[in-house]
Amino acid sequence: MAYLAPIHRATSVRHAIKLNLLTPDEECLVVAKANRLELYHQTEDGLSLLYTRTIYGKVTILHKIRPASSQTDHLFVATDRFMYFTLSWNSDSKQFQTERSYIDLADKGARDSQTGDRLLVDPSGKFITLEIYEGVVNVIPIIQKTKKTKPNAEIGGLGEPLPARIPELFVRSSAFLQRKLHRPKMVILYQNNLSQRVYLKFRHLVYDPGMGNEAGSVDLEDAHGYEEEINLGASHIIPVSEPAYGILILCETLITYIDDITEEAFSLPLDEATIFVCWERIDNQRFILADDYGRLYLLMLILNKKNAVIDWKLDVLGQTSRASTLVYLDAGRIFVGSHQGDSQVIQIIEGSIEILQTFNNLGPILDFTIMDMGNRSGEGYSNEYSTGQARLVTCSGAYQDGSLRSVRSGVGLEDLGVLCEMGHILNMFELKSDHTSRFEDTLLVSLIGETRVFRFSGDGDVEEVDDFKGLDLSDSTLHAGNLPSNRLLQITNTTVQVIDLDSGMKTGAWTVPNSQSITAVAANDDHVAVAIGGTHLVILSVGNDVSVRSKKVFRGESQVSCLTLPDIAPNICAVGFWEGPVVSFLTLDNLEVIETVIVADDEVAIPRSLLLTQVIPGKPPTLFIALADGNVITYSVDLAMYALSERKSIVLGTQQASFRELPRGIGLYNVFATCEHPSLIYGSEGRIIYSSVTAEKATSVCPFDAEAYPGAVAIATSEDIRIAVIDPERTTHVQTMAVNQTVRRIAYSPSLKGFGLGTIKRTLKDKEEIVESFFKLVDEVIFKELDTFALNEDELVESVIRAELNDGSGGLAERFVVGTAYLDDPSEETARGRILVFEVTEDRLLKVVTEVQVMGACRCLGIMEGKIVAALMKTIVIYKFEYTSTSTPSLKKTASYRTSTAPIDIVVTGRTIAIADMMRSLSIVEFTPGTGGLPDTLVEIARHFETVWSTAVAELAENTYVESDVEGNLRILYRDVQGVTNEDKRRLVVSSEMRLSEMINKIRRIDVATSPDAAVVPRGLVATVEGSIYLLALITPKFQNVLMTLQSNLADCVQSPGHVPFQQYRAFKTRLRESKEPMRFVDGELVEKFLDVDAEVQERCITGLGMGVEEVKELVEGLRRLR
Repeated sequence: MAYLAPIHRATSVRHAIKLNLLTPDEECLVVAKANRLELYHQTEDGLSLLYTRTIYGKVTILHKIRPASSQTDHLFVATDRFMYFTLSWNSDSKQFQTERSYIDLADKGARDSQTGDRLLVDPSGKFITLEIYEGVVNVIPIIQKTKKTKPNAEIGGLGEPLPARIPELFVRSSAFLQRKLHRPKMVILYQNNLSQRVYLKFRHLVYDPGMGNEAGSVDLEDAHGYEEEINLGASHIIPVSEPAYGILILCETLITYIDDITEEAFSLPLDEATIFVCWERIDNQRFILADDYGRLYLLMLILNKKNAVIDWKLDVLGQTSRASTLVYLDAGRIFVGSHQGDSQVIQIIEGSIEILQTFNNLGPILDFTIMDMGNRSGEGYSNEYSTGQARLVTCSGAYQDGSLRSVRSGVGLEDLGVLCEMGHILNMFELKSDHTSRFEDTLLVSLIGETRVFRFSGDGDVEEVDDFKGLDLSDSTLHAGNLPSNRLLQITNTTVQVIDLDSGMKTGAWTVPNSQSITAVAANDDHVAVAIGGTHLVILSVGNDVSVRSKKVFRGESQVSCLTLPDIAPNICAVGFWEGPVVSFLTLDNLEVIETVIVADDEVAIPRSLLLTQVIPGKPPTLFIALADGNVITYSVDLAMYALSERKSIVLGTQQASFRELPRGIGLYNVFATCEHPSLIYGSEGRIIYSSVTAEKATSVCPFDAEAYPGAVAIATSEDIRIAVIDPERTTHVQTMAVNQTVRRIAYSPSLKGFGLGTIKRTLKDKEEIVESFFKLVDEVIFKELDTFALNEDELVESVIRAELNDGSGGLAERFVVGTAYLDDPSEETARGRILVFEVTEDRLLKVVTEVQVMGACRCLGIMEGKIVAALMKTIVIYKFEYTSTSTPSLKKTASYRTSTAPIDIVVTGRTIAIADMMRSLSIVEFTPGTGGLPDTLVEIARHFETVWSTAVAELAENTYVESDVEGNLRILYRDVQGVTNEDKRRLVVSSEMRLSEMINKIRRIDVATSPDAAVVPRGLVATVEGSIYLLALITPKFQNVLMTLQSNLADCVQSPGHVPFQQYRAFKTRLRESKEPMRFVDGELVEKFLDVDAEVQERCITGLGMGVEEVKELVEGLRRLR
């Protein structure tokens, strides 16, 4: 059984619309990203995200309708499962509300539209047409108030869909003519199947609503119209409304206008040939056009005195991302939604454009690799993405929008400046030199045997001072802070002192007796707790003087290891002990034990840091306990009885963490945990979130809200002190390297500290499209291009891998291997390509070591025991990399295997090769070295006997594989090596399958160390054309039934917009086969909704699980932390 959860949601934009959804007077923008709707409203600073919601289906159409009974627009949504529904905005609940539940238009006998789904609304507002199948137009009447209208019908609502068949199959574009006629007139731009020529077809929409309970009928009758042949490059119809009624036809080399009334046509050539991809109306005479090369045009119609079009002006406005959709916002601002690049908001200025806002887009992800920041010694990826240690580098975008994207999960850190270079920092403390100031202006730095003080001015100037308010700077400072009544507290190894801020005079002090040292310390505004030698605990009052309030001696092994004095509970202290290991709450009056808890079973897991603070609003405070083995334990604390409950545990590393509170406002705090993998701990959606921080070398941190750096923190490393701003929560951090070419393939070499990229460049020169391809070497840190190797004319890169190959002296050397194909591949007989092996010189330049011509495009590459595995056209070939002399290597063919059609992807494990075939699913081939003079062989040992148009494959476990197809399905296949018959052993069996609705280009295996009782074991990362990245895991047997039952219960209890059934949404579907529900696949996004529903729904969802609500919460929280 498999588990799938998103770690980066889709960012590709294909559909967007502007409408009055929120209020009658406020326009907003709705953007569709795969299966998610995002609602934006306009502000002075640009578009601001107001609301986002996942729906059950990939969005294919967005439109707006306005029922007569509604003051606001409704949103019409259609999905890839041929369903549509309508939504409105509920101003009370601040979320979408379903107005019309889903209508299923699926027709198993019809063929999907090859040119995309289209929706049209006729000028009279009486009909909607949907074109989702070839040769079929579904007409949806908009209910009008007539004598035949049913009494309970909603005026302006949608009626029942009615199909109308047309003979035009390959429809390029369609539109309603804008004149309001008794019978709406539709124009269809289509390509004739026989002659391949392009024509227009005009049709009248004829509708009969039926009498009584009779069903209505609809027909699209032939209508008179322009009958001449249209330019072969025609792609779009733009209907022109009043005062000049007609249509514009956009072609590659010209634009044609046809008058609706006179049916006269004329064309004007373009200055430069192009391919138009979308358009948007500004008003009745001005239009925005976008082409395939990222250029934006302004088309303005010129009318005569009779309001007839006599000319037009087409101006190039500027360069943007390649647009998939355009939405005119207002005042010359346009939203450019892009599938191939970043979406943008642009402002039209005189003769040009200005980019106002950019929205990052990872899609389409053509390939990706994983940089394991914690283990960069080889191919074994062991760190989890959610910890921030695994960085994904994606090949994103296409052509001029192509780029490299570094994707990492974690809390972002923006450096504001380096204070100074300094090592051996023990701790840091923020101070105010003026108690009336709102800002801190002094940073105290504790080092071994000394303390240093830095003063900050209001404009950010820094000065180190030799003396500050009478503080002892000749010793390490264990704690320092401001106290009420204009006082300052400092604790050193032997002394506790209180100083008056104005005079710098000491107002009270306490010295450790018998020349002992303080081993642990904690303080709040009223008290100081010190542990002396681990055996004596002393509570000091820091009122007008420093005096002993209580003390206690702990004998034997019951010694103090850590302590805290929480501000939120001023009458107690929490103490961790070496023995047990235990943590106790003690009263400050007499240090009597109130409550004790054993925090771990392992006696060596000693508490080393404690913190009691308010992290989650509206819930009891949380006690954080850092153990010496890297575990962090949390408890919810009832302050009335000091009872501890809801114990949870997480591993942050292998060493103890040190906690520091970071104020978040309104009495809430985040917690910074300093360890080998620094983490920010914060509350979100009623739970505690642990997230890595992009500050790998941090050894100490403190809040530093200075006037020049509001909301900042000071971070000490082993080398320096930095002032930075830290994000309050975890986000996905994307770093971009613009390549301006399609980055088709990527390989990462940890030892060479660089990436090998296969790129494709497309340019227009003298009205001719020129395509070039390159292999590039890029630095891993700054993404700087180091060297480029240009391929031959008409040669394209197909595959890139890194490999350790024979260096000619008996050792291994790191190499990049590149597979190519030539564009002049008219048939299998003449198909050709190359395999090139590159080395990286000491100057970090590329050098070709050897190359070989191959009979076929080299689609994929792999490495097996020092040999190169090449997936060619219809063939898998094994090449031996050998040296014929000490300096001249060559590639020698040793074995081959004939595939069914063409290999799309391969994965090599040991001597086994898994081959994803273009049409014939998955086959497993085993390599056997030749012995006794016999040649090497490749023999098929297993196969999946089903027609599947594969896109990617990966091995998840021994004899277990995951495969994706072009229709967005995922399936898990396993080989039963213990089968009874040979046929059983040769057959790959489907163990899990589901529909993702996004086409997958690449699946990479990962190996993450999990605890023995883990619910799932992460095994892969999945990247899609929509810019999504998913975590794929195998469910352990113990939790299979639990998660499947929980998913089923949640599917019944949680409704999506449109009330689309979850089981139908995730059910496997191809043109040949369709299931009713996903098979043994758990959707992590749905399961995690258990944390968001109310308590009553949670109780219903745990039916049949044999677990309580808190147990299920802990299980689901653990699953969420994986990503």
